[in-house]
Amino acid sequence: MTTAPDRTRIEFPDISSRTWEHPSDRAALVTLRTLKGFDTVLRTLSGLLRERQHRLMYLATAVRVDERQFKDLDDLRSDCVRILGADETPEMFVMQSPMVNAFTIGMDRPFIVVTTGLLDIMTYEEQRFVVGHELGHALSGHAVYRTVLMHLMRLAGTIGWIPVGGWALRAIIAGLMEWQRKSELSGDRAGLLCGQDVHTAICVQLKLAGGARISEIDVDAFLAQAAEYESSGDLRDGVLKLLNIELMAHPFSVLRAAALKKWVDSGEYAAVLRGDYPRRSTDHEAKASDEFRNAARSYKANFDTSEDPLIKTIRDLGSGFTGAVDAVGNGIGDVASDIKDRFDHWRKS
Repeated sequence: MTTAPDRTRIEFPDISSRTWEHPSDRAALVTLRTLKGFDTVLRTLSGLLRERQHRLMYLATAVRVDERQFKDLDDLRSDCVRILGADETPEMFVMQSPMVNAFTIGMDRPFIVVTTGLLDIMTYEEQRFVVGHELGHALSGHAVYRTVLMHLMRLAGTIGWIPVGGWALRAIIAGLMEWQRKSELSGDRAGLLCGQDVHTAICVQLKLAGGARISEIDVDAFLAQAAEYESSGDLRDGVLKLLNIELMAHPFSVLRAAALKKWVDSGEYAAVLRGDYPRRSTDHEAKASDEFRNAARSYKANFDTSEDPLIKTIRDLGSGFTGAVDAVGNGIGDVASDIKDRFDHWRKS
């Protein structure tokens, strides 16, 4: 397996996180960013929800990465920060755990945690992808709603027995879960931009699915599983797929690999490498309504080309359904603008 030397990796000055964000993820994030004062409210809530306690816990129970501890990871983090042009370097901790995992938490000062289980099975370049993935989360602000989601999940266990409140909370959690799954696809794109090696990026997903026995896994056969997963079965399987994914925080590894390859094959990745990407200095010009329409188009494109038996059946029921998808996308954009106006009015009153 070949990897690009450090000196040949392209850096992206002034790159906006919108570059790597999945359309539906980007739509929600742009909405949050246009709500003036919303980040301040969430930071206040973060203090109430004991964010500082989480950082203190890792400070006391894990190893903080710096030039003296886990220097290789410290170097990778510095590389990723430089490539993505981050203004700040998030803290990073290594936690003893056999689980293969990495995550970013916190609202005010997001920090990254990786497990020893992940370091044990990932090569140096695969670790670069993981660090870039988590840095992408931090730069996009994903930790904001992930922290909220974590506390909502705890709350669900407390009031879930209340009929009306329980169902309403379940709907909110389901929506946040869908957002989080799309944010993982965004993180994968950020990881690829940091490593700039497609094969290595796919190998990370192989190892998440099959462990360290990489010599026993074939990339083409692995990606073929995604196509088989989507197209095989009948209506029952389509429903079961929805049930399987409903409360999952991450998309399945096979599907993540396929989604990343689809992004590469679309030409968007190559365009970024050429320097064709949105700039951070223009983030204030992004409109939530436009991003929601882009998200609707993305969902519609997936709907129109899906081979899933359930989706194909729904699609065959009538062309009016796909027209409704467009209408919903446009409507969501208008609702997003209305939410912004209401929030701004509330803040001034």
